[in-house]
Amino acid sequence: MNKNKSMKTLFGNILISAFCLSGMSACAVPKDEAKEVVDIIYKVNNYWQEQNPKHGRAFWDNAAYHTGNMEAFFLTGDTAFVNYSKAWAEHNEWKGAKSDDKAEWKYSYGESNDYVLFGDYQTCFQTYADLYNLEPDSQKIARAREVMEYQMSTDKNDYWWWADGLYMVMPVMTKLYKITNNSLYLEKLHEYWVFADSLMYDPADALYYRDGKYIYPKHKSVNGKKDFWARGDGWVLAALAKVLKDLPETNEYRQEYIDRFQVMAKAVAACQQPEGYWTRSLLDPEHAPGPETSGTAFFTYGLLWGMNNGYLDKATYQPVVEKAWKYLTTVALQPDGRIGYVQPIGEKAIPGQVVDASSTANFGVGAFLLAACEMVRFLNLH
Repeated sequence: MNKNKSMKTLFGNILISAFCLSGMSACAVPKDEAKEVVDIIYKVNNYWQEQNPKHGRAFWDNAAYHTGNMEAFFLTGDTAFVNYSKAWAEHNEWKGAKSDDKAEWKYSYGESNDYVLFGDYQTCFQTYADLYNLEPDSQKIARAREVMEYQMSTDKNDYWWWADGLYMVMPVMTKLYKITNNSLYLEKLHEYWVFADSLMYDPADALYYRDGKYIYPKHKSVNGKKDFWARGDGWVLAALAKVLKDLPETNEYRQEYIDRFQVMAKAVAACQQPEGYWTRSLLDPEHAPGPETSGTAFFTYGLLWGMNNGYLDKATYQPVVEKAWKYLTTVALQPDGRIGYVQPIGEKAIPGQVVDASSTANFGVGAFLLAACEMVRFLNLH
């Protein structure tokens, strides 16, 4: 038997005991409920890591998985999880895109090594920063600092031109601020976010278009409605949760992020389908009908985090996350530990695209792990 699997009950017991002894929970919820979720985390993460023993590049999709894997480590303390992320970081030399010629660095869209300033190649810095905090070594964040501090030295503010980019990089800025105490990280975070808002945010619906191509009425759903892509808005809600987690209480922009998080949460909750999931086009379920796991998991994570940290009302949002969690664990989660119904890599809801139980992806697993970890905390806090 895999060591991780044989130890999962022990980790679950330690976890529950730690919450109760620390005073973080009244332990009113039966311990078995939280332990069951811990077991699910092990089932899902062990399956993914066993199926993917070779480490890939430091692009956004792999990096998004590792944000979930690191959260699973912080929850369980299982060194096998953190070692998996550390091996990935070492495989990628603690870098994203690897060009050293700053004159060639780009940030529009590209997957080659000269797209150093493209946010999809900066997501990895979240995990590198987490690994640095566990075992400080300046080499782990040397490239992250080189890239981000070069970027902040430019006069450009349009680095985050797509919704996904907010998840990819906003938490990088707060994590590196906490390490360096360089206030420019927080100033540029806000500056870049203001640009992103001006381009993609629709205040009438409190949701984000994926990017400038999808703004209504230039682009419409099949029924002529605004087309807000679920995973895109999932990235944003999750990004705001991660930023608020690390942002100093005294930061002058904190209330702006809180306000946005709260209005988005309300808008997102209103779009949930009766079965617990969110469809790929939030306001037009007929555009691409059926369940989708990555957006649903990111929303579940964000809403749970908001309740766990006092930003969202439990009476309002608990029924939402309970329905979402039921979908995630009875429909998305397959018997072998695979996470299904994940829309493939893309940038929009696509009518006719098949998303089924066999549809899985690294970033979808990462989103599920984030949601599951917050669910354990919720069960022990309430």
